[in-house]
Amino acid sequence: MSDTYGEPAGRPGPAASGAVNAPAPAPGDTLPPLRIPITRTLIVSGAIASRDYQDVHHDAEAARAKGSPDIFMNILTTNGLVGRYLTDHFGPGAVLRKVAIRLGAPNHPGDTMELTGTVTDVDGASVQVRVVGANGLGHHVTGTVTLTVPVTGGSAAP
Repeated sequence: MSDTYGEPAGRPGPAASGAVNAPAPAPGDTLPPLRIPITRTLIVSGAIASRDYQDVHHDAEAARAKGSPDIFMNILTTNGLVGRYLTDHFGPGAVLRKVAIRLGAPNHPGDTMELTGTVTDVDGASVQVRVVGANGLGHHVTGTVTLTVPVTGGSAAP
């Protein structure tokens, strides 16, 4: 199923495929990339939904006056997209425990951000994933996310 905020490239993760007994994640596993078209609507609606009324997120003239070529995405929208990327992969039972991200190159309208992830650590139901979101200018977001994932066999982790 596709939506206006991108769709995974390649095969979907265990949760998206409906697999109940999906293999447990292991360090080194890579998640399928997710390509997200960066539209004005996405940038503006994400800013408004997160109550960020900075003009650089909705007014192109104001953004240009402040040195940007156009409006750009705020960190709260990026944070939400990173969370969505991981919970889409690991499933509805996944719980984000710690999100430590840093912004780099801005997301402007007309570009595409591709999110990728690599499992870096697994301790029981706790999984740490290194996430990178790249666009035409470079890395928009980098960081690590720790989440609790459902235990193999379909029961939820505490």
